[in-house]
Amino acid sequence: MPTPFSSDRVEFIAHREADGWIEAVAADMAKILNTDIAEHGRARMLLSGGTTPAPVYQALAELDVHWDRVEVSLADERWLSPQDRDSNAHLVRESFLQRAEGAHFDPLVRIGKPLPECVYTANLQAQYSLPPSLVALGMGNDGHTCSLFPGSRDLQRALESTLPYAALDATGCPGSNQWPLRITLTPHGLRACRQRLLLLRGKQKLEVLQHALDSNDVQQYPILAAIDQPGPRLRVHWAD
Repeated sequence: MPTPFSSDRVEFIAHREADGWIEAVAADMAKILNTDIAEHGRARMLLSGGTTPAPVYQALAELDVHWDRVEVSLADERWLSPQDRDSNAHLVRESFLQRAEGAHFDPLVRIGKPLPECVYTANLQAQYSLPPSLVALGMGNDGHTCSLFPGSRDLQRALESTLPYAALDATGCPGSNQWPLRITLTPHGLRACRQRLLLLRGKQKLEVLQHALDSNDVQQYPILAAIDQPGPRLRVHWAD
């Protein structure tokens, strides 16, 4: 049986096994995109990196969506070239864009441009694009989401930003590994997304989520920035 979880602050969906989780998340994302395409003619989604969502993106690309009407960008990015194999852009290309023929991709990092200019361009792009139909989020064992790392020197500034994206220096934060410089969605950017999906695997991640909800401390658990927003509740898809 799935691990019990209860909270009125999130919509929690437990899946019994990994394949069912992959299929259900991909179907949920396709349904959200198709609804917005039917209503607005186009849709936009923001994707996260990491190994957890990659099979979901592969499954999503095979579903019946007019990909030529879908704009794709990122929830966050390491300060790396989009061609770098460790970039989120590379993962999205390999797992999704090569299969979703016609989808348009806007990377956050622009080759040859300094970090502040890339953040400026990302915010300008967000300003003149459709509000995102969905954002697919992950969460680290430290409670971070996007690149909002607990303990980072820029966290408070990012949390208080009135722009969708911010630069963040996560030097000294273990979860950032060897890539401390980041571009990340802010709570303001998360708020603009019509639906927020959190893709989780494993009991440890579930325990972290419960600790975050119990703490109400966004500095310690930045995942709360994706939970405590107006509109639809954060939808959590979980499997062990």
